[in-house]
Amino acid sequence: MKFVKHDLGQRSGGEIVEVILKGNAANVRLMDSSNFQYFRSGRRHQYIGGHAKRSPVRLQIPRPGHWYVTVDLGGYKGEVSSNVRMLPGKLRPLVDRPLSTVPSLVRTENNMQYDVFISYASEDKQDVVTPLAEALRAGGLSVWYDEFELRIGDSLRRNIDRGIAVSRFGIVVLSKAFFGKGWTNYELDGLVTKSVDGEQDLLPIWHSITKDEVVSYSPSLADKLARNTTMQTVEEIAEEIIEVVLGEPVEI
Repeated sequence: MKFVKHDLGQRSGGEIVEVILKGNAANVRLMDSSNFQYFRSGRRHQYIGGHAKRSPVRLQIPRPGHWYVTVDLGGYKGEVSSNVRMLPGKLRPLVDRPLSTVPSLVRTENNMQYDVFISYASEDKQDVVTPLAEALRAGGLSVWYDEFELRIGDSLRRNIDRGIAVSRFGIVVLSKAFFGKGWTNYELDGLVTKSVDGEQDLLPIWHSITKDEVVSYSPSLADKLARNTTMQTVEEIAEEIIEVVLGEPVEI
């Protein structure tokens, strides 16, 4: 597969790289040197970014190291040119800020059928996902959760694609079980694509995992504002999500 490489050199971490595209939509990947070598040799790799339909694309370098940006068309026909530049300053850390204080999370979209889509591994259903989904629904949100939506004979893939497409927020329950599942990675790819395109907000929930484990799985997810079940109860997480979606304090 053909791709364009932009060598960003050694970076201290926290900087913002702006990628300007002209032509077709393209895949934009920000990778450290190890993952770039894996990508170049066609091996499995981790990256920040995704399929970009709009320009410019801004990505934050999460940690010190030698970094690269690649741009490709994924094997499809077309033409795209790209330039990159480093922007001054750093993105402000979002850790421990209330979700409702993040302006990009507070929207009033009326063309979505569901408020939230929940992606998870079945191992986490009993302890986290079912109580979360029920609390969100009890709080007045419309929730895409397979137990609520799927019926015998339904197409799993088509229903998942549709659920992702018509949901305002994507909730991802990250855990050791999640990282090893095929369907969860399929769902996450769709959610990340919509997030990169600015069409949906991604809200990760960490369950019994460390930041190092999340970074190892996906550096871009590790940098997103998240909630952690070891620090908050499922009910507290649900209450905060409801407050963001409805735009007002709630009690569960």
